[in-house]
Amino acid sequence: MSHRNARLTIHGRRLLVERVRSGRPVAHVAAEMGVSRTTAHKWVRRWQTEG
Repeated sequence: MSHRNARLTIHGRRLLVERVRSGRPVAHVAAEMGVSRTTAHKWVRRWQTEG
């Protein structure tokens, strides 16, 4: 569930993970999507552990 100020919806998080999995650097994907590298890494790690 997202709060109203969240930059990434569930679809945005999926897109972020797909871009990183395709081989793109996390920092570049994070910048494109308007989130920090820390946030991007958090979602990639969550996907890796939880699916």
